[in-house]
Amino acid sequence: MDLFNAIIQVLDSTIRLSVPLLLACLAGLYSERAGIFDIGLEGKMLVGAFAGAASAFVFHSAYIGLGMAILISVAFALVHGFASITHRGNQIVSGVAINFIAAGSTIMLGQAWFQQGGRTPALASDERFGAIVWPGADALRGVPILGPIYSELVSGHSVLVYVAFLAVPFTWWVLFRTRFGLRMRAVGENPAAVDTAGISVAWLRYRALICTGVLTGIAGAYLSMVQNGGFVKDMTAGKGYIALAALIFAKWKPVNAMFACLLFGFLDALSIRLQGTPLPLIGKVPVQLMQALPYILTVILLAGFIGKAIPPRAGGVPYVKER
Repeated sequence: MDLFNAIIQVLDSTIRLSVPLLLACLAGLYSERAGIFDIGLEGKMLVGAFAGAASAFVFHSAYIGLGMAILISVAFALVHGFASITHRGNQIVSGVAINFIAAGSTIMLGQAWFQQGGRTPALASDERFGAIVWPGADALRGVPILGPIYSELVSGHSVLVYVAFLAVPFTWWVLFRTRFGLRMRAVGENPAAVDTAGISVAWLRYRALICTGVLTGIAGAYLSMVQNGGFVKDMTAGKGYIALAALIFAKWKPVNAMFACLLFGFLDALSIRLQGTPLPLIGKVPVQLMQALPYILTVILLAGFIGKAIPPRAGGVPYVKER
């Protein structure tokens, strides 16, 4: 049972750690399916985390914090759209600029407003999203096998965890069962054909970026209002870049994206669990190596172990309307 309980704990950590990756990965899915390469996922998550924590502390409401996180992330997404869609700028440069602005502005504003070295004050319980206990979870906790699975893996997560995983079938439905999804996929493959049909390419791409901003805002709010209970400097720690790697690994498909993010989350949880623990035939593995495990896997997977991943053909290319 000790081994079973350890597995349950690792899987529980996997779910919790994969949520921001999953939300950011789905955010990138919307933008890249519309033909906008968005390396600024990291920056939008960061400003969402700061806006969520700061607003939750000031207004003493987790839901106001979530709303502000989404609002600010959408604003940054629209800035990216203004540079890359309206002015046809380089999408990579625009995304990198957003990351730099986010990293600097969150620290500067945090220091100016709260005088805690760029951090926000710790959030109280009513300023965070608490765990939701499902009916019967406590009663079934002692039941072998099924009890821990239901009480630890299914129950006991915040509302944002369930939102993240429900966003997967919702995204699949939007992409493959709605008119908006069909047009969005078309504009990512052949924007000229969409324009010929009398549909605004720019407006479609802006709407896709709004979806990106909403999801990255929720991801940032999860980091600061669920995992941490406050904002700290550079708390995204490269999760936006790992989400991009997971998106390529998933070949721009929402269900595959979920499993890819769960894989990265599992490696992250495993690295935390095994830090300082001697392994058979290997001995004690350095903490730095375990912490680098998810990033090492990213390099290995993208080096050619995922097969040929073909991005949307119009991705990263500004659309110039023919006259």
